[in-house]
Amino acid sequence: MAANDHDSDTIYTEFKSDVNMTATELEKWLKTDESKSVGQDSGDGSSIGHHSGEKIVQILQKKKADLTTADYDHMHKVHSYISRHLAQGGPDDKSKTSTSPWRYSLMNWGHDPLKK
Repeated sequence: MAANDHDSDTIYTEFKSDVNMTATELEKWLKTDESKSVGQDSGDGSSIGHHSGEKIVQILQKKKADLTTADYDHMHKVHSYISRHLAQGGPDDKSKTSTSPWRYSLMNWGHDPLKK
């Protein structure tokens, strides 16, 4: 569990709000060439965001009571990344958003900015 229950409740709420893809959607996305085409290399040929997406799938498949401190730490990292990335606003030409590296990176972190 995180530092205290209040912190973990806040992190959980933010994570659930930010991550708008299901575990199944995210798993399917992570297998695409588009997913693998973006992000900073983690040193093993895949991106940091791609690794994050794999962890997010595992977190989404757990019950809240089964989440670990490491899960909460990652959930906080996910919230921070998505918040920063969304603040960048994506491509100037909004007609290119659907195929932009900006969107693909967010999707690796479990957030599809085009999903309502």
